[in-house]
Amino acid sequence: MHFHGPGLDTGDLSLKDVQFKHMGRLKEFVRPYAGYLILAMCLVVAITVLGLIGPLLTRQALDIYIPAHDWNGLNRIILVYVLIQASIAVLRYSQTYIMSWTGQRILFLMRRRMFVHLQDLGLDFYDRMQAGRIMSRLTSDIDALNELITGGVINLLSDVLSLVGIMYIMLRVNYRLALVSFITLPLLFVTVWSLRFRMTRAYHKVRRRIADVNANLQESISGMRIVQAFSREDVNMDRFSETNMRNFQANMEAQTLHALFFPLIEVIGAIGTATVVYYGGLRMSWGDTAITVGTLWAFLQYVTRFFWPVRELSEIYNLILQGSVSAERVFEVLDWEPNVKDKPDTIWLSNVAGHVEFKNVTFEYQKDLPVLHDVNLEARPGETIALVGPTGAGKSTIISLLCRFYDVTRGAVLIDGVDIRDIAIASLRRHMGIVLQDTFIFSGTIMENIRYGKLEATDEEVKEAARLVGADDFISRLPDGYQTQVGERGSRLSVGQRQLLAFARALLADPRILILDEATSSVDSYTELLIQKALECLLKGRTAFVIAHRLSTIRNADRIYVIDDGRVVQTGTHEELLAQGGLYKDLYEKQFSGNPLENEAAR
Repeated sequence: MHFHGPGLDTGDLSLKDVQFKHMGRLKEFVRPYAGYLILAMCLVVAITVLGLIGPLLTRQALDIYIPAHDWNGLNRIILVYVLIQASIAVLRYSQTYIMSWTGQRILFLMRRRMFVHLQDLGLDFYDRMQAGRIMSRLTSDIDALNELITGGVINLLSDVLSLVGIMYIMLRVNYRLALVSFITLPLLFVTVWSLRFRMTRAYHKVRRRIADVNANLQESISGMRIVQAFSREDVNMDRFSETNMRNFQANMEAQTLHALFFPLIEVIGAIGTATVVYYGGLRMSWGDTAITVGTLWAFLQYVTRFFWPVRELSEIYNLILQGSVSAERVFEVLDWEPNVKDKPDTIWLSNVAGHVEFKNVTFEYQKDLPVLHDVNLEARPGETIALVGPTGAGKSTIISLLCRFYDVTRGAVLIDGVDIRDIAIASLRRHMGIVLQDTFIFSGTIMENIRYGKLEATDEEVKEAARLVGADDFISRLPDGYQTQVGERGSRLSVGQRQLLAFARALLADPRILILDEATSSVDSYTELLIQKALECLLKGRTAFVIAHRLSTIRNADRIYVIDDGRVVQTGTHEELLAQGGLYKDLYEKQFSGNPLENEAAR
């Protein structure tokens, strides 16, 4: 199955949107711990059965031992009662511990499964779903499923056993009094049935609204530098307040319906209790010897206990509603197929010469809307190929196809004559190093960030890579050198410093194919000079693809491909393209001419 968007987070909701079919799929997470769940269920059965004995012991004490002044018999009853309660306490502790351990293991398994799947999903998934919405499914939705599995199932068993046991005992003790106490059951079922559809919709809406809040928070916090730079604090506060208010309203709707259950059940329970007292008292006044004080007291206890599991069942029903929504949201992600995946018979590249070819490549992000049209280009081993063109021409898309972040719609991308779709993805990317314009630095030390692409690298190899790209100077001046902790996304480093670390990280991996996507656009002229000097040495023997708006950085490229509107419109060296005229010369003159507006008008 391949979804076309995060359907459970968008659009209006109707009751037909709620799918309970996903609940059965939870068995794949529960199956490894089935033995522990069965043990916990056995303990629940024992606890429930023991708990039903108490009112019978009370009845015996009131009707037999107290009227007969049999204090020895009364003492035995009290001792048995205390022992039963102590046994229930020990069994309940054991059952709670087992379910807590099992729940945490299931929680771990579910989160790990989802995280592993997220690593395999292609960029098309992350293009469509905000990080905050993904986080909501990985945290709150899985928490809801865990609560259902570990609490809801066990409590459901306990409550059903309690109801059945109570009804059986009441019928055996006095069937007339039992039938009278059951008069309230139709009213109870009507109440639950009439509210359940509204509660289904409400809990679905709650899950969606918390996803909206998470998405808004993630976006606002990640972009805080831009928010403050453009003084957007008030606007962002208004947007968050609006999102937060929708979340508040959704929760209040759910909680209002949820809270309505308890007063209604209390009222119905009170009606049941009053009916038992009235009818039982009436029968006793008529001289019915089958109804004694002990019997009436036991019935009152059982009637009260009868509504406990009913109340719990309403809670469990809420858990089932939340769990069904959460299961749907979790499995929507788990069912999302990677847009790029290995074939069964893929090959593993051991040695790569670095011969890259694009043959009649057409690519569409959306069906029937191509962004590349019959692109043909070639990079021979050791060559440096530059891609230039206006913003949005398709340069970064070409790089994405080479890295196989997406598969071509038509045509083929070849490495050493092999279609990259026939190569294992891990093998393909192991031979590539990439530095993007938007450099991502992870929380941790500088040493760990540089070593990210080659975990087995020694400290000396890390420092050598830093020296080659000119990063060693600024790293050495930091308080802890290579062990300096950098914040999320490298917040303590300048843009240029982050770029240098990204260069070191890519070069330490020693790739056969090096990709630089606007990698020098954010550094100053001095830093760019350091990088250019390092690249003169580092690019020898490697195939390199360079995307750069600064045309001065690609003058020495072996070949330049000019891309416009998804097509290759010019090919040649820097000098050849200047001699040809056309788009490349126009772009070059705009950068170095003092009159860019005249050039734009003349184009």
